[in-house]
Amino acid sequence: KNVNEFERFGPIPSVESGLLEVFAAFLFFLVFKHFFLPKKSPGQPILKSWPVLGMLPGMLPHIPRIFEWTFEVLEATNLTFFFKGPWLSGTDMLFTADPRNIHHILSLNFGNYPKGPEFKKIFDVLGDGILSADLELWEDLRKSNHAIFHHPDFLKLSASSNTLKLKEGLVPFLDNAAHENIVIDLQDVFKRFMFDTSSISLTGFDPMSLSTEMPEVEYGEATETGEEAIYYRHFKPVILWRLQNWLGIGLERKMRSSLVTVNQEISRGEGEQLMDALTYYINVDTTKYKLLKPSNDTFIRDVAFSLLLAGRDTTSSVLTWFFWLLSKHPRVMTKIRQEINTKFDPTDLEKLVYLHATLNETMRLYPPVPFNHKSPLKSDVLPSGHKVKAESKIVICIYALGRMRSVWGEDALDFKPERWISESGELKHEPSYKFMAFNAGPRACLGKHLALPQMKIVAVEIIQNYDFKVTEGHKIEAVPSIVLRMKNGLSVTVTKKM
Repeated sequence: KNVNEFERFGPIPSVESGLLEVFAAFLFFLVFKHFFLPKKSPGQPILKSWPVLGMLPGMLPHIPRIFEWTFEVLEATNLTFFFKGPWLSGTDMLFTADPRNIHHILSLNFGNYPKGPEFKKIFDVLGDGILSADLELWEDLRKSNHAIFHHPDFLKLSASSNTLKLKEGLVPFLDNAAHENIVIDLQDVFKRFMFDTSSISLTGFDPMSLSTEMPEVEYGEATETGEEAIYYRHFKPVILWRLQNWLGIGLERKMRSSLVTVNQEISRGEGEQLMDALTYYINVDTTKYKLLKPSNDTFIRDVAFSLLLAGRDTTSSVLTWFFWLLSKHPRVMTKIRQEINTKFDPTDLEKLVYLHATLNETMRLYPPVPFNHKSPLKSDVLPSGHKVKAESKIVICIYALGRMRSVWGEDALDFKPERWISESGELKHEPSYKFMAFNAGPRACLGKHLALPQMKIVAVEIIQNYDFKVTEGHKIEAVPSIVLRMKNGLSVTVTKKM
């Protein structure tokens, strides 16, 4: 079909529009809020459970800063607490940032903790992709993902796409921004760079979204719409967001429209004769992976969409927060520059220990995926002593985990790359249930060996050749979403180093 036949995607929904939809679900609460909301001391989270409304009244005012609020609540409740939602809303959840519970759920008792049916409902946009698949299908997808991600031809394609987009995309763009002395959104730049490189390696198509012309990128807006809509589904009764989806209103309408854009973008890569992931799955060996369906267009879309989403959004998120933190900590920037000047070898990025430590420290404080969602098949008792019922919702709070003083020490809120370096100058290893930037257990990220070198290469290119300054007065805050993005982007000016 011609692109014009499809409904055009609307503007990215604001946090406020999402809040209005949550408020609408509980209108009677707003009418009587002055009677129900308790007085509280400044900075103290509300955990009181009201009849009918549960703990929702205490959470609603904090949804724009939900990650910080969750951290505050978990720190005040010994790392685990049960959130009681309104009656019959299906929003009861156990929140935890306890490493013991995380290790138990994601590793030791992995078989009892799939994503679960509730996850499948909330994240239905992901279909049967690896991010949402469970059990035998997940096993086939993981094995096949591992095969393609380590295939020599795929690795060559991935490396060449990074080099190409650095030379023909990122560098010319930054050179132009420096020459013209214009303000740029570094978050948007990284999203475009990652969209281009991920699209080449995953679908074989180069959308060329990063250029001095900065063309409109409907795919990027579409995915961000979906991510925010999925986030708000966690706090709406299932019947409400399903009704909105059926009627085609609010965030659900915009997410439905965004799927059209996603389908179009993925289909543009079909037919390319490259060892990209899309080509691999279209020709996958079904005698080896019996549950994969290469002849099913919807299945292929689901697989490609999950991989494209993971490749574009997570790495661009890390790079954005990384450069913002460097702007706030010039001492760290100086140390990285010194390391690059004395140790940089493009064939051996492992020598850049301090750069790696700084990336780890960024992901500790600002993990690209701020929470994980699990559901037990059978009732269980967690190491913290909390009982969980079969098919209940468990939310692992990765953002909060990285800030816990009981986990990381009294300086947990400080940005200190040195915490990742041993006395002998080597990179320290932390268990994945403590440092969850790449998930943990059998579902640990398969693309880690691709993502880390890519982030290092981009960081080196920029740090070696450019200085940047965050626009004065620019407000930094996270978007409530399933990916940790900056609500207002990262506004900077760039100057070329001589």
